[in-house]
Amino acid sequence: MEQVIAQTTLGERRLLLVQGDITRQKVDAIVNAANEWLQHGGGVAGAIVRAGGYTIQEESNRIGHVPTGSAAVTGAGKLPARYVIHAVGPIWSNHTPEEADRLLASAVRSSLQRADELNLQSMAFPAISSGIYGFPKERCARVMLSAIEDYFAQNPQSSVQEVRLVLYDNPTLEAFLAEYNRRYAGA
Repeated sequence: MEQVIAQTTLGERRLLLVQGDITRQKVDAIVNAANEWLQHGGGVAGAIVRAGGYTIQEESNRIGHVPTGSAAVTGAGKLPARYVIHAVGPIWSNHTPEEADRLLASAVRSSLQRADELNLQSMAFPAISSGIYGFPKERCARVMLSAIEDYFAQNPQSSVQEVRLVLYDNPTLEAFLAEYNRRYAGA
């Protein structure tokens, strides 16, 4: 089921849309769509702990609270990645749309900053907040792609050379592909 659907470059960096399972990505870090208390029960977070082992939850417990819009790092246990960056995205219904956008962009930016602090070269993001947190998928795609573009424009020295957006289900993939095509078709 692992398939690169589209790819482009942002300057010298590669941006890929991948349909597949984020827990199988062979990258320096995968990003977890986490809650503020880093309790990994369901969704992407639950899948990461199931695949990587309970050690990820134990490390998360030691970190404790992470505010919405921020990110924290643990090891990756048995996953093929080296790290898990736990990005806390907003719950759509708890914020105005503009505040939710700001918090999601902040979670993406914080994840990229954590990757730079660790001098990582590759990372994979899920569609943060677009599952049980209810963030509209099309809007999520727009905010996440903008946040990634803006981060690299403002941080040309970033160590990150490849960003994958790993999308599990067809509705999410279609939303991200539509936004991707709007931005990069013919690029």
